[in-house]
Order: sequence, then structure tokens, then C-alpha cells
Amino acid sequence: MSKISSDVVIENIKKASIYYQEIIMQLAQNKTLPPVPSDLYDTDKSQEMASKLFEQIFEHPEKFADINLEYVHNLQKLIADSVAKFTGKKTGDQQNDLPFFDKRFRDPAWHQSIYFSFIKKYYMISADWMKKTVEQYELDNDGKKFLEFITNQFIDAFSPSNFAFSNPEVIRESLESGMSNIVKGMENFLLDIKKSGSLLTISTTDTSYFKIGKNLATTKGKVILQNDLMQLICYKPKKKTHSIPIFILPPWINKYYILDLSEENSLIKWLVENNFQVFLVSWVNPTKELADKDFEDYLHQGVIEPLEHIQKLGFEKVNAAGYCIGGTLLAIALSYYKVQNINIINSATFLTTLVDFANPGEIGALINKSTIGYIENKVSEVGYLDGKYLSNSFSLIRTNDLVWSYFVNNYLLGKSPVAFDILYWNSDSTNLPAKMYIYYLKNMYIDNLLKNPECIEMLGVKINLSHIDVPSFSLAAKSDHIALWKSVYEGVKLFGGERTFCLTEAGHVAEVVNPATSNKYSHMMSNSISDDPDKWLENATIHNGSWWNSWNKWLSASSGKLIKAIDYNSLPMIEPAPGSYVK
Repeated sequence: MSKISSDVVIENIKKASIYYQEIIMQLAQNKTLPPVPSDLYDTDKSQEMASKLFEQIFEHPEKFADINLEYVHNLQKLIADSVAKFTGKKTGDQQNDLPFFDKRFRDPAWHQSIYFSFIKKYYMISADWMKKTVEQYELDNDGKKFLEFITNQFIDAFSPSNFAFSNPEVIRESLESGMSNIVKGMENFLLDIKKSGSLLTISTTDTSYFKIGKNLATTKGKVILQNDLMQLICYKPKKKTHSIPIFILPPWINKYYILDLSEENSLIKWLVENNFQVFLVSWVNPTKELADKDFEDYLHQGVIEPLEHIQKLGFEKVNAAGYCIGGTLLAIALSYYKVQNINIINSATFLTTLVDFANPGEIGALINKSTIGYIENKVSEVGYLDGKYLSNSFSLIRTNDLVWSYFVNNYLLGKSPVAFDILYWNSDSTNLPAKMYIYYLKNMYIDNLLKNPECIEMLGVKINLSHIDVPSFSLAAKSDHIALWKSVYEGVKLFGGERTFCLTEAGHVAEVVNPATSNKYSHMMSNSISDDPDKWLENATIHNGSWWNSWNKWLSASSGKLIKAIDYNSLPMIEPAPGSYVK
């Protein structure tokens, strides 16, 4: 350990004090709110819930007695074991420890030091007590989800790893650097406050490293069609391509270049290299001027118009792919086309797509009948949903990985986040038009109407997902916290036609961005769709490596023979890819 002079420490304390004062001034000006507006927690529903909880405690104390006794017993044992260890006695401590992969407690001191081991285990015991207590409360489904969500937020926030004086790594860094880490951390915090606007956004990557069109979204192409919602990109093909092109609908919740990151993990580039003619929709980042755009507009301007344009280029059919909400739109389009007797879509690929919203996962704690009123009022006021709101909401579902790990790294350890393309994309959020978003929440997340035949109408057509009779390939992931794999599977059961379901071991983004050359995640596949997803899991075939390779075989079989590519150079160009809408 290098020796730090007292002068350095005193100077760093002075700097920290200056930053502290400026931070307080910024917060006093109400410039920054928590990651999700506190209004969501201050509703009449929350007060009503609190009242019910106290009533249940007083009316049925026996339900909580055993849990409280267990808690006291575990604390007594922990104290006794810790004292025994301190005096050098063998304890025979058999208490469960945190799993090895818990990144919060990876520092050896959490296990080797009596003091830090005590803090960690005290936290574990208390967290377990809180979760067991919450399980005893009798509430409606929305209320129970909300209570569990709030409880988990509290447990995650008060982890001893999140505090400077109870995190051994932070203490060690402070001693070795003379508190330079604290100074740098406060500087990082102040910068985040200043650039966040109304919602605090913790930096997760070095944004200065990336530039769209330079080291992201670099696959060569041109914008060939444009309206006020989207740009249609045609990518430069190889000399020969499959006769049936692929048409891709990315989510408009995020920007399309998640499919075209660096050259090594670009799905678009990989498709081009495998002789596919690729067309892709790049959605605009809407402002209040597009407040009245609804789901029908996305169907007409984002699917029908570009497909009509592709037909004019000489392609009678396309293989379509939709990612997340883009897949939801694709499912609606397929039903619409079936009723209209239009057979332009030859096959459909659904990537992490929900059409049955009965179990939306943990995000349901923030999007439910109790919160929809607040969301609707706020969105209607400005004409759109701030993209940071939704991005931060998804982060709160996995706060240890997506919030607190960066809090510790950036603010306590004083480190700068590294350059990471996926995290840059994740922070590059987009807004959502007010009318479209409210419709989406009410009709799909809240009322789950899409799964019911003819309960949703688009452009004069009643939507029935059983009309989907083209071959379909659906991708889900075991670790997806946004589109739970069993919820995705339930949606696949609603489709007609030949259905292939593919399950990977990754998460919502990593499952899609899994290059063909990567052996990081395996996948399971089967075209036998049973009623029970667990039964499907038992019978599915395991494949090593990326799902890209399996999808290539499936997609190639539906894409026709190799023919001479279209005359790309003669196509009228509005502007080069990636276009202006994505920037």
C-alpha cells in the first residue's frame, strides 16, 4: 500500500466538500428526480395498501409470529458465531452464504473478515425476513406485485455494498488513494445530475467513444423511403441473394442499431454476408408534434407503406422479422393481411415478442391499473413518453446489475465506465407518442386484448392471431426479464401454421446479439408446440452455439434460390444509411 501524505488527504477533502455543496445546490433546484417519478409511489392506492398491511398484522399476528421468531433466532446465532470467531473458537457455522456469482460481494473481505462477514450475513438474514413477511400479506394481484417490487427495491438499495463505510473495496480504495476516489465519484455524480434533466440517469458506458455511422450502424446501405414515422433502409447486397428478401421491424422503444452494432456482432451485416437482401425500418424519435400517432399509424406507415415500396422493386414476397414490440406489430400485420387476402409475407420471425400479456413479468408492478392513470396524465401533458422513463423503469427490474453496480463503480470507487456498445445503445433511448403508448398499455398490458380474437381493430380489420398461417420462428430467452420466455411461448400457441420455438440461455438483448461465431450461449429448438412450456422444454433439442446458425438454416429454406441481386446503385437514395432518424 502506497503512503499518502496528509496534505493530499486534506486537499481531497476540500475538493469533495466543494463538489458536495454544488450537488446540494443542484438537488435544491429540483433539477433531478429519482430514476422513476416518485408520484408512482404516492398514490391513494399505496396509502390504501399500507392501511391493509397494518390491519393484517394486528388482526392475524400469528401469521407473522413464526417468521419473526426465526428472524430473531438467526440473528442470535449470527452474533454468537461472530463472537466465537473473534475469540478464535470453531463455530461450526452452517449458515447459507451468498452464491459465488453475486457480484456485490465478490471482494474476499466479505468472506474473510469477521466484521464484513457479519454485515453481509446480517443483511442476508434481514432481506430473507422481509421477503417472507411480504409473502404472508393477502392482496390483489396488482397490489402484491407492487409490494414485492417496492420490497425488492428497498432490499437492493440498502445492501451494505452500496455504502462507502461498509464496502471493503471502497474503504481500501479510499485509503490507498487518499480519498481521490471519493472526489472523482462526486464529480461523476455531479456530471450525471447536470446532464440528466428530469430523471436521474447513471452513466453506464463511455458515450464519447461511440458515434452512429462511424463505429455503430456501419453496414452499407441507403434510405429509399421516408415518412414522418420511419425510414426504410435497403442494405447493399452481395452479387447474388436469395430471391425472397428479409424485411425487419425493430422495436420503436429503442433504436434499430441494436441489430447493427460493431461489425463483429452485427446481425444485419451477417445477414448480408449470408446472401440475404435486407430491408429494415428505422423509426423516428417522436416529439410532441407526433403526439396523435397511434398503433394504426405504425401499422400503415411502418409496415404497409414500406412493403408496398419493396413490391415496386420487383419482390412479390418478403420474409418478415419483428423484434420486441416490432414483433407485436408484425403479428397484427399478418392478421390484417390475411383478412385482406394479401399474401406478401412468406414467413415470420418473432424475436422476444409478446402477444399474450397475461404475465408481463416484473414490469407489471409499474404498468398496471393502479399506475395507468398517472402515466396517462403525464404522457398527455407533453405529448410523448420520455424514453428515459421507460429505460429507467426496465433498469429498476434488475437494480443490482443495472443501477447499483454502476452507482458503486462510478460514485464510490470513482471509476469511469468502459466503452460498451450494447450499453451505449441501451442509454440511447427514444420517446413514444402519447396516443400510441396509452393505447398499447391499456389494450395489451392492462386488458390483454390482443390474444382474444377480434377484440382489437386496426384499419377497419378485426385482428385474430389464429389467422397467422405462415411458417414462424419465435425466439425467447430463459433470463429475459422483459419478455418472460413462458409468456412468449403462450403467444406462439395462438398462431396457426408451422411453428418453431427457440429458447436461448441469455437475456432480452444478449439473446439476439449473439454472433454466429460465438459459443457463449447454447439454444434449444423444437417445432412441436405443446400446451405446457415445461413439457416443450423437456423434449426440445439442445444446440451448441448461437441461434443465428439455426435461424439461417430455417430462413434459407423459406428464401428461395440464389439469384442476381437487384441493381442497388440505381436505387434512388434519400440519404446514406444509417439515416437521420436514428441519430
